[in-house]
Amino acid sequence: MDVFLETERLVLRPFTDADADHLFALDDDPEVMRFINGGRPADRETIRTRVLPRLLRDYPCFGTRGYWAAEEKATGTFLGWFEFRPLDDHSPAVVELGYRLNRVAWGRGYATEGSRALVGKGFTDLGVERVVANTMAVNTRSRRVMEKVGLSFLRNFTEDWPEAIEGSEHGEVEYGLTRADWRQRR
Repeated sequence: MDVFLETERLVLRPFTDADADHLFALDDDPEVMRFINGGRPADRETIRTRVLPRLLRDYPCFGTRGYWAAEEKATGTFLGWFEFRPLDDHSPAVVELGYRLNRVAWGRGYATEGSRALVGKGFTDLGVERVVANTMAVNTRSRRVMEKVGLSFLRNFTEDWPEAIEGSEHGEVEYGLTRADWRQRR
């Protein structure tokens, strides 16, 4: 297995075509998708033709991928994924941090652990200058992870949602962390 990053309890590895069923199960859980699409069920064809190709994509400025399958180190259980993707294909300066985990992984610190490790790797090995993350304003769990990782609230904003979902009327929030601030806090 090709490992991108290991933590005390997690292995982050590149996605493969064999992950399609894991992704379907993840995106088919209405609670997992609540703040993404209002909890609508997944479609296997969409996973195969749109989701998986996005997760398999390499980013030239990293020479590697921007999305990582997360497995529990002790058991090899698929827990979900992490995003650490450059906003500009040709520059690693600003990356977006994200995560989507199965409900069984919620409340156990995995999102924080994986995110901290990615932020550290980004600032020490990948040439990242700034990490940003966003979520719906009402997604308090995700906001708390961002804060625990060291990201600071930057702004509230609203976007045009193709379909309004519960809570979207409150807008979104953006958090961020610079390399200089990260170094200072260590």
